[in-house]
Amino acid sequence: MKQFDRPTNLNRPQSFDLSPKNVHHEEIEKFNRIASSWWDKTGPFKPLHEINPLRLNYIESKALLTGKRVLDIGCGGGILSEAMAFRGADVLGIDLAPDSINAAKEHAQSYAKQEPSKLKLDYQTLAVETLAEQEPNSFDIITCMEMLEHVPLPEKIIQDAAALAKPGAHLFFSTLNRNAKSFLFAIIGAEYLLNLIPKGTHQYQSFIKPSELASMCRSANVKIEHIVGISYNPISRFYQLSHNIDVNYIAYARKT
Repeated sequence: MKQFDRPTNLNRPQSFDLSPKNVHHEEIEKFNRIASSWWDKTGPFKPLHEINPLRLNYIESKALLTGKRVLDIGCGGGILSEAMAFRGADVLGIDLAPDSINAAKEHAQSYAKQEPSKLKLDYQTLAVETLAEQEPNSFDIITCMEMLEHVPLPEKIIQDAAALAKPGAHLFFSTLNRNAKSFLFAIIGAEYLLNLIPKGTHQYQSFIKPSELASMCRSANVKIEHIVGISYNPISRFYQLSHNIDVNYIAYARKT
């Protein structure tokens, strides 16, 4: 994106990656259908807008963003990517939903016109497995938020993330725990009773227990250092970080 005065990697594909293996194509289509709503703070992505400050501050409490090269895997419409760029990071956001990437680019362009030197931000419709082949050991910080539960092989995403990370790099994964409480809160409550997110957003069988995530990380030579939960109070409609990881949680890890 020239608007951000960021050099273009000519070896990086600039169009839709036609051959990703680790993908549910129905998930891509699902997010393409609602891509125009990514930056509607009262729409289907309202919860992401509300928890984004929590995610951003948690990331920066573990790894200073300024001047760091950051990869946001499954960036969607760029809610987190853009926020990290505003904190001074050089951010690449990748996603396989082309309409989501277009929404991210369009939103960022309004800031680029005002202050083109302030943001270092690029978006690509690109599979992480492809990027791992092109740019191994390249990133200081890698985020993968609310994405692992939407792919067939989350362990492969973690392996590719580890391959892309520099030695000692910081990695952040957020997903949903798998238990009766998470089914009640994340699916029955969030999708059907409170209408916080669109119905069908999540499949319970794809939720990941922290112990399973830790095992995936160990296999990729990544060590989890800390886990924090994200809790929602339906009465106050307030999100906060908490010690309770029964439903939503973020894992912070380092590449060994």
